[in-house]
Amino acid sequence: MTSPTPADGAPTGVAAADGVPTRAGRDLPEATVARLPVYFRALTALAEAGTSTCSSEELAAAAGVNSAKLRKDLSYLGSYGTRGVGYDVAYLRYQIAREIGLTQDWPVVIVGIGNLGQALANYSGFRSRGFRVVALLDADPGLHEEEVAGIDVRPFDHLEQIVADHHVAIGVIATPPTAAQDVADRMVAAGITSILNFAPVVLSVPEGVGVRKVDLSIELQILAYHEQRRVVPGPAPETAAPLAGEESA
Repeated sequence: MTSPTPADGAPTGVAAADGVPTRAGRDLPEATVARLPVYFRALTALAEAGTSTCSSEELAAAAGVNSAKLRKDLSYLGSYGTRGVGYDVAYLRYQIAREIGLTQDWPVVIVGIGNLGQALANYSGFRSRGFRVVALLDADPGLHEEEVAGIDVRPFDHLEQIVADHHVAIGVIATPPTAAQDVADRMVAAGITSILNFAPVVLSVPEGVGVRKVDLSIELQILAYHEQRRVVPGPAPETAAPLAGEESA
């Protein structure tokens, strides 16, 4: 991985390595960690719009959070803003980028190059946020002659060599659920310590390995839960058929 440099996200006039206290070893609350990328995205939009400073209320509105919560989150970074002025957008954006590791180049490997895997490989947001897809792997020999997003699809058995060659720490699993655990085991054995899992299955990994799970069907089910509780005039929705093994009333 490359070392952080000002070109990787530091605003003009701010050194990325000298004069900036490190946050290494400082643990933030998980809820705060989950919100920092949202603040980063909002600050990026503000910077692209030419905004140089913003108040906590303006940033909170752009991020869709409560301003008091935002101020508390940013206080963990040592960033309190300036009374009457607010936050320097470029510097706060850099502070957050450094805290969540975006001042580095992160090589990523994607395993499972079906429809979802191909969509992930083509997602431009990875590269713009410092995540560089270095390999696309699949166990299906029929895919090994294909190229996706300018990257050749390679056999899954190349995983260990690719991890070693590119110092990969982050792996993405986009396989069917039946293959996900085996893929995770191979990733961990190869040295990957962070996994983004799109397969609808709970992975078992050793202590020290981080897993983030993305399940689109669960998100839709949560939306359905809230939707059916909305007070909407009109006929009630049809009752779904009983699940397998259930008796109808």
